[in-house]
Amino acid sequence: MLTTLTRWFRAAPEAKASRAHAALAFYVGGRAVWTPRDYAALAREGFQKNAIVHRAVRLVAEAAASMPLVLKQDTREITAHPLLTLLARPNPREGGQRFLESVYGHLMVSGNAYVEAVGVDGAPSELYALRPDRMRVVPGADGWPSAYEYHVGSETVRFAMGQGEAVAPILHLTLFHPADDHYGLSPMEAAATALDIHNAAGAWNKALLDNAARPSGALVVAGNALTDAQFERLKSELEANYQGASNAGRPLLLEGGLDWKPLALSPKDMDFVEAKAAAAREIALAFGVPPLLLGLPGDNTHANYAEANRAFYRQTVIPLVKRTMEAFAQWLAPGFGEALRLEPDLDSIEALAGERESLWRRVSAASFLTEEEKREAVGYGRGSASRAGKGRQGRSA
Repeated sequence: MLTTLTRWFRAAPEAKASRAHAALAFYVGGRAVWTPRDYAALAREGFQKNAIVHRAVRLVAEAAASMPLVLKQDTREITAHPLLTLLARPNPREGGQRFLESVYGHLMVSGNAYVEAVGVDGAPSELYALRPDRMRVVPGADGWPSAYEYHVGSETVRFAMGQGEAVAPILHLTLFHPADDHYGLSPMEAAATALDIHNAAGAWNKALLDNAARPSGALVVAGNALTDAQFERLKSELEANYQGASNAGRPLLLEGGLDWKPLALSPKDMDFVEAKAAAAREIALAFGVPPLLLGLPGDNTHANYAEANRAFYRQTVIPLVKRTMEAFAQWLAPGFGEALRLEPDLDSIEALAGERESLWRRVSAASFLTEEEKREAVGYGRGSASRAGKGRQGRSA
């Protein structure tokens, strides 16, 4: 048996294909691969209950979805095309920005996003963002996904891949995961420890407000034990006069040999505020959002905010939009019978205006360049076509 398997793995493939995925196909055996993470728990404990995660996801998703796109064929910009119309109105229920917000939001929360294409005669006419927790990958004999199964209650819809269609029915977008062959890694999962600390700190703070009048300690009776009547009277007085946020900080009056023994650490001893702030900064780091943009403690000056906003677009939003739109173009372009590219229009980003101004100033001051070379250096290209705005490329590079 071992000799047979060894010959099978060492056999040269009949066609160009990854030999490593043959081993993967043998391992998964064509079964549905179930994601090991709990999307519902991440969404509930992170996006729904944690203000830092909620704002970070919305910042990334809204900034990425609102970025204008440029459609190109070779080096020529196309201003009117069915693909642009499709992205502007992907389906009857959603506009383009809302649709893309869902796609980017799923990527941030799950690490995966799934888009369904609906078309007529091979040309896509509608796009829908599907929930990641309902989708399952079914690997084929070569280890790559041969189908996707979408589960809603007791109903299952199967999307077969590789059936010769110009456009595959499902586009699966993932964030890099070093230990998973089919699913992506969510920033929220990477920040799970910090998220738990931040949520626990919030819950502890809420409990502290609810029980501020009930000091964390013990009442010690010197001498004889209390009678049942004395115990009930003391308990009712503590609940009525010292429990709740309205009684916070009220002094505790003791009589009859009672002594107070504190049993818990104070917020100062626990470094409560610093621990919560550190957890919030770790969450922001995982999502690629500068803490300053989330209102976390820092150098809150106008210059620092502008720099943080520029870094947010350069390091987080623009790379995310580029890789996502590259996948969209490769997926949808065959349905239109053209080689197309989708790119973010960097010239329209207000946060990068300072970079553009600096570039134009340096190019304008270059006396060794001709006017045509200067135009080309800032991305306007040469000739009359560029003056009509058609040769634009990479002016913000």
